[in-house]
Amino acid sequence: MAKVTLGVIVGNRDFFPDRLVTEARADILSLFKELDIEPVILDEHATKLGGVETWAHAKICADLFKKNADRIDGILVTLPNFGDEKGVADTIKLSGLNVPILVQAYPDDLNQLSVERRRDGFCGKISVCNDLRQYGYAYTLTELHTVHPLTDSFRADLAKFIGVCRVVKGLRNARFGAIGARPGNFNTMRFSEKMLQAVGVSVVTVDFSEILGNAGRMSDTDEAVKAKLAEIRGYARSDSVPSPALVRMAKLGIAIDKWMKVYDLNASALQCWTSLQENYHINVCTLMSMMSENLMPSACEVDITGVMSMYALQLGSGSPSALVDWNNNYGGDPERCVLFHCGNWAKSFLPDIEIKNAEILATTLGTENTYGAVAGRVPSGPLTYARISTDDDQGIIRTYVGEGMFTDDPLDTFGARAVVHVPGLQKLMKHICKNGFEHHCAMNASHTAGVLAEAFETYFGWDTYYHGE
Repeated sequence: MAKVTLGVIVGNRDFFPDRLVTEARADILSLFKELDIEPVILDEHATKLGGVETWAHAKICADLFKKNADRIDGILVTLPNFGDEKGVADTIKLSGLNVPILVQAYPDDLNQLSVERRRDGFCGKISVCNDLRQYGYAYTLTELHTVHPLTDSFRADLAKFIGVCRVVKGLRNARFGAIGARPGNFNTMRFSEKMLQAVGVSVVTVDFSEILGNAGRMSDTDEAVKAKLAEIRGYARSDSVPSPALVRMAKLGIAIDKWMKVYDLNASALQCWTSLQENYHINVCTLMSMMSENLMPSACEVDITGVMSMYALQLGSGSPSALVDWNNNYGGDPERCVLFHCGNWAKSFLPDIEIKNAEILATTLGTENTYGAVAGRVPSGPLTYARISTDDDQGIIRTYVGEGMFTDDPLDTFGARAVVHVPGLQKLMKHICKNGFEHHCAMNASHTAGVLAEAFETYFGWDTYYHGE
């Protein structure tokens, strides 16, 4: 993923020791170099020691931020001493930036509370947060109230904050493609396009007939078709799939890719049944799997808020996501269940991935019309799940996030599948049902629920349920 750039404000209060500011700048620059973060920070000669205290300092720092506004993803406020809360807030206001803010304060050493080394950052952080709130800014806190930057605790804080910055920036500029109409019987896939637009998410629609028409006009011998066919065959085993079905998949993949490129789309949600099988005679799942694997997530059943959930997880973790059904209980275990789709999961989830037919759809649409689904089993590992949903009646966006584990528990079935352990699963299911969430959720092989919860709740103001917290 692209390197993150953070604006840095080094707070200062004049009657504290100068050396504390100098040391803080060195600490932050050293840490950023270690973590490959690009800093936008005052030169130590631009203001007194490169700190921000006065109105004049705020103007100088804000001007620097303005010049780099197009690349600043977030702001780190570091307080080597009490700092000046007004200087910090004025800098952000004058800069015009609307990005996540992390507030960090240095701890005092019990053996160094003399005037030569005293910091008072414990108190100064409270004042800075008070002013930021007065100015109307949302901000993120470190896990510990005071923490030295060169500690594992702050490294974890910073890693989480970088994820938050990516989620916020990504969603505020996201462009999703809706290909086709949602399946007629799935009212659960309805959403408010206007509510998404209000937070910066654009939805571009297209009738599937346009995509299918463009695919149908391609020749089997086109070089682009041959190349796409080779890409599909190289992506996963396809021994059981007839060659004509693979060629149709290749043509459809090219048509979808071209349309998405024209409109600069980040992700897509497709009408995956039943018109596609009846009129084009394949499943589109493999193409969706390939897009998700290439960090352009694709959701089935035109689930736009589902693919938005996938994209948020991808932004937070840097790895592919998948859309799943909360599908089956796992015997009598109240904290385990089966996640399933027929399926379109990125192959990162499926070491044994194989292109097959969609067995459930085949029962009514015919095996010959349903080739193109991917099948495989997710091995044990970390799990984060998430769902974004528009509550049109209340005029709000609701979300839930949480973590669990993929397990290797026995499972004798087909399709793309996983067994997961989610502590408090029954409570989560009650929350999902009572609040009218969809049967789909997004999953990611990471533990990044805290990143999404912070982004959703703090910076978007969404109604967020963080399961287990």
